[in-house]
Amino acid sequence: MSEIIFKDLKIEHIYNKRLKYTYISVKHSDAIDADLSKAKVVLKTPNLSDGYIKNLLIKKESWIREQILKIEQAPVLKVNLEDEVLLFGDIYSIDSDEAFRLRELLFRLKNRTSQNILKCYDIFYKEYSKKYIISRVEYFSKIMNLEYKEIKFRKMKSRWGSCGSNKILTFNTELLKIKKELIDYVVVHELAHLVYMNHSKNFHALVEKYILNSKDIRKELKNIKLQA
Repeated sequence: MSEIIFKDLKIEHIYNKRLKYTYISVKHSDAIDADLSKAKVVLKTPNLSDGYIKNLLIKKESWIREQILKIEQAPVLKVNLEDEVLLFGDIYSIDSDEAFRLRELLFRLKNRTSQNILKCYDIFYKEYSKKYIISRVEYFSKIMNLEYKEIKFRKMKSRWGSCGSNKILTFNTELLKIKKELIDYVVVHELAHLVYMNHSKNFHALVEKYILNSKDIRKELKNIKLQA
């Protein structure tokens, strides 16, 4: 991997001669410093030619900047650790009923490092996910008349969920931080992959059948950046 400087943009370049096509993505970066960009541009190509890359970036510059702007302007969902908890898009006091289990976990901590505190939050979200998301999967799988093999949960940085060809559904425990209607969309989205293992028109039509405003929700999800 190398870095390309294009005007004022820093772009991560990944060369892979096995690629059939060129890919450009603009994602949330892991930058902590407020002076650093919230967006990260990644370019993957099967071609190392400077001319090829320069022409491609010139052609895609307006799109890249548009995506960067969306990320830069997107609100960041965050809480004050040990004082608040983010649940279903709302911030609750650590003293609220909703945070009872989290308070238990924090109270048991002997070594109150930031890492250990974050682990308590992760455990809380995973436990809550198993209760809430499983109930939503069961609800939608029945009305969609679909069967899955297993449900798994783990914390992920770049995906809200996944569905394997083995019919195993995996959900990001960070889902508990966003609104319930967005969670329902992710659930239906992954269940729809049991029928279509792609993002074809038929796939989106199936999702739209159960989530009427799926297009708007999909856009909203793309602009969400979560922080602990």
